[in-house]
Amino acid sequence: MTELGGPTEISLLDLLVSLRRRWRMVIGLPIALAVVAVVISFLMRPTYTASTTFVPEASAGTKLPSGLAGLAGQFGLSVGADASQSPRFYADVLKSRELLERTLRTRYADPRSATGDSASLLVLLRIGGRSGPDSMSNGVRAFSGQVGTRVDVQTGVVRLAVSSRYPVLAAAVANQMVVYLSDFNTHTRQSQARERRRFVQQRIAEAETELRSAEGTLRAFYERNRTWQQSPQLIFEEGRLRRQVDIRQEVDVTLQREFETARIEEVNDTPVITIIDSATTPQRPSRPRRAVMAALGLLLGAIVAVFAIAWGEYVNRSPRA
Repeated sequence: MTELGGPTEISLLDLLVSLRRRWRMVIGLPIALAVVAVVISFLMRPTYTASTTFVPEASAGTKLPSGLAGLAGQFGLSVGADASQSPRFYADVLKSRELLERTLRTRYADPRSATGDSASLLVLLRIGGRSGPDSMSNGVRAFSGQVGTRVDVQTGVVRLAVSSRYPVLAAAVANQMVVYLSDFNTHTRQSQARERRRFVQQRIAEAETELRSAEGTLRAFYERNRTWQQSPQLIFEEGRLRRQVDIRQEVDVTLQREFETARIEEVNDTPVITIIDSATTPQRPSRPRRAVMAALGLLLGAIVAVFAIAWGEYVNRSPRA
C-alpha cells in the first residue's frame, strides 16, 4: 500500500517561475478582461452630470468675526450661527422629500421630442407605480440617487450635482432645484419673521389696553380723592397706581420698538443664496468611466491569472495515490 505524503508547498520563486513560463496567460487574460470591460462600457447608456455651486449668506445678526469664523469653519463648525442657516442645512434641504417631489412634478422640455414637447420629470424618468402616490414615492427614491450634494466646510460653498441620460435635462433640473431652494429659503425666513411681527403686533394691542386701563384707574383715583396729598394712605395708593401706569408705558414703548424692528427684519432678515456657477450642459458623459473600467479589468485579470497559475501549480505538486 502506497503511503500518501502531505502537499508540497509552493515557494515564491516557484510561483515566479510558473508565471514566467505561462507569460501568455499572465498578459493575455488581463488584456482580454480589459477589452471586455471597454466593450461593455460602450454598450452601457452614457450618463451626464451637471453641477452648480452656490453659497448661502447668513443674516447680519449671526455673523462672527472673520478670524473666529475661519477657525470654526476649519473644523466644520458653525459657532454662533443658526443651524438652519448653515451650508449643510441647505445641502440636506436639496435632498428633502418636499423639494424632490416639487422637482419631479415640474415640466421640462422633452429631450426625446423634436417638436419641443414638455413633460414632468417623473414622466421623463419613466417611473411608474400602482397609483399616483406610489409612482411619486418610487420617483423620489430613484431621483434621490441621481442627486448629489457636497459642502466645503472651509468656504461654505455647496455643490449640487444632477445626473441624467440627457445632458440638457441634467442642467435644467440642477438650475431649477436651486431656484426651488431659494424659494423655500425666502418663504421660510419671511414666515418666521412675519410670525414674530404678528406676535409683537398682538402684544402691542394688549399692552395699549392694559395701559388705558391703568390710566383710567389712576384718573378715577384723582377724581375721587382731590386732596390725596394730605393722607399718607392715599399717597401710598397714588404711588402704586402711578407705578402701574409707568410700567405699562414702558412696556408699550418697548413693544413699539420691537414692532418696528420686526417689520424691518421681515424684509431684511432673509439669507440670500449666491450662485457661483450655474449648471451648464455637460459635453462629456460622467459614466461609464471607460478608463477606470479598463484598469479594473486589467487588475482583475492579473489577479485571476496569478491565482489560476498558483492553483494549477499546487494541484500538480500535490501527491497522488
